[in-house]
Amino acid sequence: MECSCSSLLSSNSMETIYSTQFSSFKPLFDLKSIPKLTSFKGISAKASYDTCVPKKGLSSIDEQKLGAADLVYHVNGKINPSYLTRDLRILDGFDDEYGGVIVDSERLPANPNVFASMLRFSVSHWKAKEKKGIWLKLPVEKSDLVPVAVKQGFEYHHAEKGYVMLTYWLPEGPSMLPANASHQVGVGGFVVNDKNEVLVVQEKHCAPSFVGLWKIPTGFIDESEEIYAGAVREVKEETGIDTEFLEVVAFRHVHNVAFEKSDLFFICMLKPLSTRIIVDVHEIQAAKFG
Repeated sequence: MECSCSSLLSSNSMETIYSTQFSSFKPLFDLKSIPKLTSFKGISAKASYDTCVPKKGLSSIDEQKLGAADLVYHVNGKINPSYLTRDLRILDGFDDEYGGVIVDSERLPANPNVFASMLRFSVSHWKAKEKKGIWLKLPVEKSDLVPVAVKQGFEYHHAEKGYVMLTYWLPEGPSMLPANASHQVGVGGFVVNDKNEVLVVQEKHCAPSFVGLWKIPTGFIDESEEIYAGAVREVKEETGIDTEFLEVVAFRHVHNVAFEKSDLFFICMLKPLSTRIIVDVHEIQAAKFG
């Protein structure tokens, strides 16, 4: 592998030379803090520090990230791995269609200190590349990285059972990233049999003021579920009645409901395909056509 030396240090000159490819890099150590090397029996001790990367990568940090395997230093002619520069790497990720970056959550470092260094270096690099927003998904098994990201300016966006999503807006001015989901969607099944009776239920778990109240089967739609399919499913789960969707007969829209989110609720007219009621004993106290 061909290498390009980025710096040379000796006890005589104490001169640092940077290659043009790395001219934007800050020194990895303070020369003033290095003690003067002592000579023994008239022999002056010298040490040279050569940072080497493949020439293929000198023109683009994106294509050839700086990693521990790419960086070495020489002490008295011996090659040793460089631990001074092991964290100067870009976090793995890919561009989104809006000029932002989505960090690869499956290739995050486990060590919080290493993550902090890589995140700081990555943010600076992406800002220089004029990227827009950064999306950082941290799985629950790496939740100890959350305070590290928040300390560096990342903000909470949303959370699910297995992860938390954080964001960072790089350009000056207000963030243009889309906000978290603003609504939850509920459905109700309005089931009328051939006797013109309506299927109603009593909830097992409800506020004291609603105990004994008869109502139509209701619930929330699942992720990626159609509204009509959610209504059919809820009726089946709560009462055991199979149904067929006919039409949406009503809906309502209210705000500041659960966790200050808005709520959409759709009532679907359903045709019963069975008559035997099988109550979900975990959720429903009673059910009937009436």
